[in-house]
Amino acid sequence: MSLAADTREAVRDRPFLLDALRAGVANYSAAAAWLVDDAGLDGETDAIATALRRFRDDLPPYATAERTASVSMRSGVGLAETGAKPDVMAGDDEDGPPLLRVGDAALTSGGGATAVLATGDVDAAVLATALRRLAAADVDPVAAGVAGDSLILVVDRREGATAIRVMEDTVQAVPVDGKA
Repeated sequence: MSLAADTREAVRDRPFLLDALRAGVANYSAAAAWLVDDAGLDGETDAIATALRRFRDDLPPYATAERTASVSMRSGVGLAETGAKPDVMAGDDEDGPPLLRVGDAALTSGGGATAVLATGDVDAAVLATALRRLAAADVDPVAAGVAGDSLILVVDRREGATAIRVMEDTVQAVPVDGKA
């Protein structure tokens, strides 16, 4: 592979750098030096910086779009081990089926966590954006998932207010995926 191809691959493996290039906020020399250290690119930093500039010219600009979704919060939820087979809806309680189920774990009522639910125009891009924003806010979700027109994030009760603000802001500005 050429140095330019290696550089593009290294950038694609680091989505934050791809976003910085698309947004036009990357310091090419610093990014090139970092890629030599972090990705082990074998080349001169000036040549890698040039490859980054050329790659930037081929990328669509960074953009966001608003999504139509309602966001709500539900307190007093928790993860429970159901021990049931995936085709059995164990974990149902007086409030109905679990909000989220993955393998033997189900999110049910009764617990010390808070669920933030977004319904409407949501998908994996909204979830990924919300998770990145929560990480930046130093909030570590207990569980998260998206299916159909529903998305759920589960956080510790004390972080519920932050999580709902993050989700409301997220649906207002979801990055539009540019193919690179």
